[in-house]
Amino acid sequence: MEIVIKSSPKELGIAAGKSGATLIRQAIEQNGFANIILATGTSQFETLNQLLAETGIDWSQVTMFHLDEYIGLPITHPASFRKYLKERFIAKVPPLKEVNLIDGEVDEKSECVRLSNNILNHPIDVAFVGIGENGHLAFNDPPADFEIETPYIVVELDEACRNQQLGEGWFKTMGDVPKKAISMSIQQILKSKHIICSVPDQRKAVAVKNTIEQPVSHLFPATAMQMHNYCTCFLDDASASLLLKSR
Repeated sequence: MEIVIKSSPKELGIAAGKSGATLIRQAIEQNGFANIILATGTSQFETLNQLLAETGIDWSQVTMFHLDEYIGLPITHPASFRKYLKERFIAKVPPLKEVNLIDGEVDEKSECVRLSNNILNHPIDVAFVGIGENGHLAFNDPPADFEIETPYIVVELDEACRNQQLGEGWFKTMGDVPKKAISMSIQQILKSKHIICSVPDQRKAVAVKNTIEQPVSHLFPATAMQMHNYCTCFLDDASASLLLKSR
């Protein structure tokens, strides 16, 4: 795992977006197409902004998947990740080759099968991800399942995860935060050729420290990225503030 520390969330996002854009261009040049995963949430704002600002990407050759979505949440809800991606990314780029959004309003088991079958035919070139305050990767809360090979799974959201969503302002009350979601599995994320992990803000400092300095453990789900050969973690001074000084 490579660690890149920038001074602010904006500088972090610029660096992460530029790095991801380079990888997308390389995949298109080598293969004629690129398959990517996009994350959502406040941690991805600046990274997505930079990705949108990049030139020389033939978006018509890019297939997009996304990481997770709440079960039972309407697409019109402010916290819907489908809404987030439609408004913050899909509407701002030329038409993509293919868009694969998770529909949390249909039967979740059937939706997992549909998405899993599709992503198995689209090896991922670049996965853009973040880390939760509880150390989750996608919605794989601790203790996460590191063994399951199924690409998309139904998960229960723990209290710390739901508190984060409330604290970020996506919901008005804790009772409004869904308790279940469809999430990409840890093993599927690790199958990506490259991982770009963007993690700004002081509130993520403990999770960042655990992710980088703890041994790989299902109790710290994001430590799974230590096993990936081409993962770069983009941090800012605040999120990196608890790391050992030797870094």
